[in-house]
Amino acid sequence: MSSFYEYFKENMEGMGLPAPESLFGSVTSAVATASTLLGQIDKFGERVTISELLRAGTKLEQLAMIGACSAAFYVGAVIGSIAVATGRALGNGTTLGDVLFTAQKLDLMADWLAHCLHRYPGMYQTATSNRDSYRFLGHVA
Repeated sequence: MSSFYEYFKENMEGMGLPAPESLFGSVTSAVATASTLLGQIDKFGERVTISELLRAGTKLEQLAMIGACSAAFYVGAVIGSIAVATGRALGNGTTLGDVLFTAQKLDLMADWLAHCLHRYPGMYQTATSNRDSYRFLGHVA
């Protein structure tokens, strides 16, 4: 297991969110998965859920267990976790600026991303209280 994936998985699991190695096992695959999710959000809107994306024919079946989760919330957590894992693998900390810089550098920016990350800092700050309940925050009613 690469140190990137180890840190990525740890960050996602800290929020109670799945991080299948087949989708996020390397920086390259994590960025590709995040890009796919961003493209689907652009197509279907910020309120689209993972289950709706699965019905639309995306190849993200490994995420079926969080079907009611907002895709925008989940990809926000993914982008935050990419920045955390990259920062930890390089020995640095992670701030909101680091996450936004990483997202910009990897062409993963979206208009709503900064608001999502600001609203849910536990996506990239492991010391955030109640972080383990984040999986419930992303569900669309």
